[in-house]
Amino acid sequence: MLALSRRFPAFQSRNFRLFFAGQLVSLIGTWMQHIAMTWLAYRLTDSTVMLGLVGFSSQLPILLFSIPAGVWNDRLDRRRLLILTQFLALLQALLLAGLTATATITPALLLALAFTLGCINAVDLPARQAFVAQMVPDKRALPNAIGLNSFLMNGSRFVGPALAGLVVATAGEAACFLLNALSYLAVLAALAAIRTVPGKPPARQSALDALRDGLIYTIRHPRIRLTLLLIACFSFFVTPYVVMMPVYARDLFHGDARTYGLLISSAGAGSLCAALWLAWRGGKRAGDGLDRLVGRTAVTGGIMLAAFAYLPKIEFAYPLLMLLGFSVVITAAGSNTLIQLEVEEHFRGRVMAIFSTAFLGIAPLGSLMVGLVSAHLDVRSTLFGCGLLAFGAGLVFRRRIHAHQ
Repeated sequence: MLALSRRFPAFQSRNFRLFFAGQLVSLIGTWMQHIAMTWLAYRLTDSTVMLGLVGFSSQLPILLFSIPAGVWNDRLDRRRLLILTQFLALLQALLLAGLTATATITPALLLALAFTLGCINAVDLPARQAFVAQMVPDKRALPNAIGLNSFLMNGSRFVGPALAGLVVATAGEAACFLLNALSYLAVLAALAAIRTVPGKPPARQSALDALRDGLIYTIRHPRIRLTLLLIACFSFFVTPYVVMMPVYARDLFHGDARTYGLLISSAGAGSLCAALWLAWRGGKRAGDGLDRLVGRTAVTGGIMLAAFAYLPKIEFAYPLLMLLGFSVVITAAGSNTLIQLEVEEHFRGRVMAIFSTAFLGIAPLGSLMVGLVSAHLDVRSTLFGCGLLAFGAGLVFRRRIHAHQ
């Protein structure tokens, strides 16, 4: 145990250990629901546009509301805020399960429930990012905590889709939604047991002034600004490939829900390896060379996506998606770490809300773009073009970030 805490110093915090355990269960359920919702959308409509719309609806609220929610993040008790958002997400999953089980779910209702969950996540995600830093008193352990949190998210991405493919094929989508609802009980119990010290009271200013100050601070900080621009481009061009996986699984590779789960899990396996490596790396050193690493993986991710687009056989897809998943996580989690190491504490909530918007809020626009372009062109050509554009964004970041060392 002592050796583990030396290698992963974030585990020395009781609060972080509780949070880690609760999230371990809950995030698996979250990924099961995500996969089941995407598969359900395609089963109901046979439309790539609908796939894009589901991704758009679930993440559009993050684009619209995360930055204003960052003001709450810096003013309210983050633990209580997370308890509220997790409980609301539990209710959403129960409603989705009930409508699906009774065969009353429609594409319109599915989009409405995806949007509802997006509204909850617009508050939850930046609060969760900032809460990780709050649970680790020793800031030298912060890169390790961020890496372990990324390991959690991507470990669940590896396990959840594989389980979802099995459950959907044997028991239907409603079972996935119900299991996700039950998984929220674990994180609610963990949050109830966590004890945190209240931070300094926020400055007395209006919410609008606080929001403006956070935006100005972000724009004027060159390394934070460049990193956010990279993650926004990467989110727009690369991450929407996930919403097209049902097309590859069923129509191009002639598989079923199990095939879909295995494709997503392959990317998840690469993501898991990347997150574990980042956590291991964060236990030894902080941000040394991380900007160069992020630039390299952004370039690599674009290449992997362009290569995946025209794969002729599914056997080649699994290892290539692992490399793509690895690149996505190093780019995203590495950017998160770079920003958290640079940001001043009293701006952390607002800046992490902007990060959530750049990473997850921009993604719905990419999903919508990919869905619409694929309907008029084809899926392979669309993803190939996205890969080339992501490659270019990575090259620009690598050139510019070195000017602000």
